[in-house]
Amino acid sequence: MLSAVIPVRDEVESLTALHGELSDVAQEHGYDLEIIFIDDGSTDGSWQLIEKLAAADPRVRGIRFRRNFGKAAALSAGFDAARGELVMTLDADLQDDPREIPRFLAEIDKGLDCVSGWKQVRHDPWHKTGPSKVFNWLVGAITGVKLHDHNCGFKCYRREIFDEVRLYGELHRFVPVLAAARGWKVGEIIVNHRARQHGRSKYGVSRIVKGFLDLLTVYFLTGFEQRPQHLLGTCGIAAFAIGLLGLTYLTLTWFLANLTGWNTWVESEVWKFKPLHERPALLYSVGMLLLGGQFISMGFLAELFTAYYGRSARPYSVKSRVNLPPAEEP
Repeated sequence: MLSAVIPVRDEVESLTALHGELSDVAQEHGYDLEIIFIDDGSTDGSWQLIEKLAAADPRVRGIRFRRNFGKAAALSAGFDAARGELVMTLDADLQDDPREIPRFLAEIDKGLDCVSGWKQVRHDPWHKTGPSKVFNWLVGAITGVKLHDHNCGFKCYRREIFDEVRLYGELHRFVPVLAAARGWKVGEIIVNHRARQHGRSKYGVSRIVKGFLDLLTVYFLTGFEQRPQHLLGTCGIAAFAIGLLGLTYLTLTWFLANLTGWNTWVESEVWKFKPLHERPALLYSVGMLLLGGQFISMGFLAELFTAYYGRSARPYSVKSRVNLPPAEEP
């Protein structure tokens, strides 16, 4: 079975056409398909249309959030409900072409576990494509997972990946990175990107800042999730060492100035030592010692959370479902 997981927010004009295209691809290639629409706080009648589609087609399943929880939460809900061995994710705005699905599955058959789409030719404004190129390069440089288009929502996964990768915040664009960090094989293919026909983009300039902060989170999770003290403790020891060196230098200069008479026989004012309370290096050194202690303490706390952390509640709240059993508690 192939599960198509589709987050929806105010896309009522596109859903019927998208359902038709997915049905045509499934019929042409003989796929056992289920279509999961997740209504992420729509206000334009998208949920009512999802209910109609589900009533006419039992392959359609719907999840409705009580409010907008974000794309990562919508995808997480879809992954929890998916029954297929393979999971496709695509946007509901018709910019992703369902006719590309067989090419994704062909790459999975070659041995990949996660296949990401690459919108080599994009029909988006420059203020989205420009920062996206910089972001993709930065992700590849920091994480080592070099994809041309981490932001592309058109992807295919083996279902088992989501038994190990948990989504929250806005980490949905980093699923290939998180999967690769656990040993899953990740690749990409060039996909057809169509111009938006209805609605408007849900992302603004704030996406750049959020994406960078999420990248720092992913770097920490992929490199130090099970050993946070290695990062925080290293920063703490480095800061502590700088502070200790500074205090050692100040101690030596105080000794020279007060016990050896250095200031009395040195003629140049440049080489004379000022009293400790007049030297900014004292404040900086003490500050680095305190900062080092804080980093090391944070590392110990992070280790405790890592050792005793339990899976939290789902990062979303479901208002209603269609063609789905009642939700199970995590």
